[in-house]
Amino acid sequence: MNYFSSDFKLGILGGGQLGKMLLFDTRKFDIQTYILDPSDEAPCKIACDTFIKGDLMDFQTVYNFGKLVDVLTFEIELVNLEALIKLEEEGLKVYPSPKTLQLIQNKGVQKDFYTQHQIPTANYKRFKDIKSLILAILESQITLPFVWKCTEFGYDGNGVKVIRDITDLDNLANVECIAEEMIPFKNELAVIVCRSPSGEIKTYPVVEMEFHPEANQVEYVICPARIDTKVADKARAIALHVSEKFNHVGLLAVEMFQTEEDEIIVNEVAPRPHNSGHYSIEASFTSQFENHLRAILDLPLGNTDSKVAGIMVNLVGAEGHSGNVVYENIEKIMSWNGVTPHIYGKKQTRPFRKMGHVTIVNADIVEARRIAEDVKNTIRVISQK
Repeated sequence: MNYFSSDFKLGILGGGQLGKMLLFDTRKFDIQTYILDPSDEAPCKIACDTFIKGDLMDFQTVYNFGKLVDVLTFEIELVNLEALIKLEEEGLKVYPSPKTLQLIQNKGVQKDFYTQHQIPTANYKRFKDIKSLILAILESQITLPFVWKCTEFGYDGNGVKVIRDITDLDNLANVECIAEEMIPFKNELAVIVCRSPSGEIKTYPVVEMEFHPEANQVEYVICPARIDTKVADKARAIALHVSEKFNHVGLLAVEMFQTEEDEIIVNEVAPRPHNSGHYSIEASFTSQFENHLRAILDLPLGNTDSKVAGIMVNLVGAEGHSGNVVYENIEKIMSWNGVTPHIYGKKQTRPFRKMGHVTIVNADIVEARRIAEDVKNTIRVISQK
């Protein structure tokens, strides 16, 4: 099929920042794009060929949208699965497949999948609601502390909480959830796997993630991870094994823990471009977004190696600020060598909302990490006074 400067139409469910960054490459290749998103202010709106406002969880809306395009992908997992299944049954190419999404969309189902396929993961128990979980704690079936996760609709740290006391459950939604054993770990790692329908597969280097202690959001992504080569090789091998079992097409981001004993256990996965791969826009020969596009169109995959060390700093809304956004001191960081800001296009900021990221590239990973710290301490995402 001729994808370039043609009548071919690529549909993307979701119009957020991941879609916006994917559109950079569709524009580079002159591929027509259709976007479905519920918000008139979706970041993708300025860069796609056709924007349609609609509910991503509504069957008819998603189904009708799919009928307009030749290949359908998504930048967010919270989409109507039944519509995707019907579209695929009717012959539309949907990547990643609804069969893959079905195993990932619900975290309880995802965890069961790991157990069934002997994929190392933290011990866990599933509960239909908070009441059932509290009863299990009172009956000593669950030991404190543990990690609570809602099984659906969590994002950017929402839907995850460390429970140290039973009162920590008081203000949580009474929904299906998981109680997961807390793992003592050295590092949180991630590997992005890229796979095409014809079976070509590549992995990006292992990255190391540093998290904000309160918001449970990634603050820094460091590539390459500062770990032993044997550990990195093990992480990539496990990521490939996970990819094989999910039989995905496109990108699969595999988040992992490196334990104190240097074992690798899988935390969770995302079947789409991922925060842990944003550094690749500047630091890799082929960005994660271009490779997602190449994969779902069954084009040759690009080189996933890094050209240079890269660190990503997330830009999130400052605490105490809500309203029209201002990027304070952005001019200062733009004067520094190897520093590139990416602004997502969200007009309204609020505490810990992802508003952009900054990539730092440098031949010296230690120097890159120092500059990243300076970036973090200089730029602030605040609201207009």
